[in-house]
Amino acid sequence: MTTPRTAVGAVTAATLGLLLAGCASPVQTVSHAEEAPDVTRESGFYVNPETSAAQWVADNPDDPRAALIEERIAGVAQATWFADHDPGTIEAEVDALASAAEADGTVPVMVVYNVPGRDCGNHSDGGAPDHESYRAWIDSFAAGLDGRPATIVIEPDALSLMGTCEGQPPAEVMDSIAYAGGTLREASDQARVYLDIGHSDWHAPEDVAELLHGVDAGQNAHGIATNTSNYRTTADEVAYAEAIVAASGLDLTAIVDTSRNGNGPSEDSEWCDPPGRALGTATTADTGSPVVDAFVWVKLPGEADGCAGPAGSFIPDIAFELADNTGG
Repeated sequence: MTTPRTAVGAVTAATLGLLLAGCASPVQTVSHAEEAPDVTRESGFYVNPETSAAQWVADNPDDPRAALIEERIAGVAQATWFADHDPGTIEAEVDALASAAEADGTVPVMVVYNVPGRDCGNHSDGGAPDHESYRAWIDSFAAGLDGRPATIVIEPDALSLMGTCEGQPPAEVMDSIAYAGGTLREASDQARVYLDIGHSDWHAPEDVAELLHGVDAGQNAHGIATNTSNYRTTADEVAYAEAIVAASGLDLTAIVDTSRNGNGPSEDSEWCDPPGRALGTATTADTGSPVVDAFVWVKLPGEADGCAGPAGSFIPDIAFELADNTGG
């Protein structure tokens, strides 16, 4: 269910210009263990009791790793990924999450991850069979929102991989991203929609800004999402987000994935289940930046990138290491 971060080289501005032609549109310190649950309760974001970490703890109460995983991971607000092409049930699934958060008085974090040909067919391959089906799925997703609050991340990696995936025509992908953002934004004036744009060690801010104009981000989104499933430091990502917004000239804000960046990336910047990482700042709207709306656990800590296990599978050893390496 979870996309890995890739090390694909930056797309040049000239290449981006060709890709965009004709595309229509419709620092943070490591969090301390004892702070994470309190910060989460004050954050206003929904703590889903059915995350993979929470389910594993419930199923393995006597495991010596369970207490720490429960304390430092399961009690923190995290995203729910909608990564299956399930046109018959997606509306009900979104409605159920939105309803649970509404009853709790909090805001759910949702990830839309179903674009055709996603992840270039790598660890997190899948997605809708075609763009017409994808847009119908988005319509059903929007119906499930029913005007309620949500923080929504649109299609991790899709913009950053633009033009590099066989079977992903750039114009069609960009039109579908624009459609997804615009449709979900219109579906609820209480929702906040963010387009995923990779991380600070990928594309230059000016190149990302050009992509954002290509999907008419000023009309089809409220902001951008950075560092999804990656490990770049919060300070680097805040600066990156601010630079992208400035370069774009658009009225956008940002969110930063801080789920696994507590001690930054590995020395070799390995993106696929690198060892020795730590949890980052727990989900919060207190960012200290006028551009960054929130630090959010978009990637679920303990879920594999695709090397330690199938992408999205829960690996308790990874979860425990992340928690054990964090503050205290």
